[in-house]
Amino acid sequence: MARRGRGWYRGDCHVHSVHSDGELTPERLAADARAAGLDFLATTEHNSPAPHGAWSPYAGDDLLVVLGEEVTTRTGHWLALGLRPGQLVDWDYGVGDGRVERQVDEVRRVGGLCVAAHPHAPYPTGTFRYPYDGFDAVEVWNGAWSSDVPWQADNEAALAEWARALAADIPGGGRWRPATGGSDAHLPGQLAHPHTVVRAEDLTTAAVLSGLRAGRSWIAASAAVELTVSAEASGRAAGIGERLAADGEALVRVTVAGVPGGTVTLHTEQGPAHRTTAKTVEWHTDAAFVRAEVRFPNGKMAALTNPVVLR
Repeated sequence: MARRGRGWYRGDCHVHSVHSDGELTPERLAADARAAGLDFLATTEHNSPAPHGAWSPYAGDDLLVVLGEEVTTRTGHWLALGLRPGQLVDWDYGVGDGRVERQVDEVRRVGGLCVAAHPHAPYPTGTFRYPYDGFDAVEVWNGAWSSDVPWQADNEAALAEWARALAADIPGGGRWRPATGGSDAHLPGQLAHPHTVVRAEDLTTAAVLSGLRAGRSWIAASAAVELTVSAEASGRAAGIGERLAADGEALVRVTVAGVPGGTVTLHTEQGPAHRTTAKTVEWHTDAAFVRAEVRFPNGKMAALTNPVVLR
């Protein structure tokens, strides 16, 4: 079992192999994950737990494999992460059938995480029709940020929808759903583009899922991208996915590396609030939360974070 203590771990939360509709073997994917600088990946085959055992020879102290499934229903896909070996989550239903809630509960009973996958994928079963209320997180970034491929997920739409929910939920003290990202890798060269960087107590399934559930994470286009976001007020500090409970203004600090010529935009409940091309940012705000987006000069996303809740 991989354990390295508290730290930031990079992982791809949405991966397919030859055991469903991917082209690569678990052996190849594990090798590619290590080469890409990942610390973990999640095996998420469509509607099948059969390949869980196939990953055992390729996991190690340097690579955690999270067992999962892409639950491919008639009206949307969702990721069940943290399953027991061989556990199968039912998929034969659609919105209005009253069955998805029971399946989500079964995943949670084993400590798993339930993620609404590529909610604006432009094909009939891929568009997510279920309410987000029953899910733990939303896959805001799926695969290439923009592409001419007709089945590519609409990440801009997913991001805008998630951002609107944050603006409604956080100022009123409500529960907010963290964003995750995954490559949805099927072909060579896709793994880790993007991936999620999570702050966890250990490199274990339970610790990684706990960090994702709390939103202590951000999404990176590749391992070349580095990002930190924190806020300080009244002698206290908080990071991504944490709550500061600031009295008055908070000082937000951001550092970025690996995005030449990129633009940093800080977002609050009011929308985009501060934009700069500087790679080190200090900015004061009395907003309810702040989150960061970093884009390449061509407008494609390089990184985005979950919010730091300020009050």
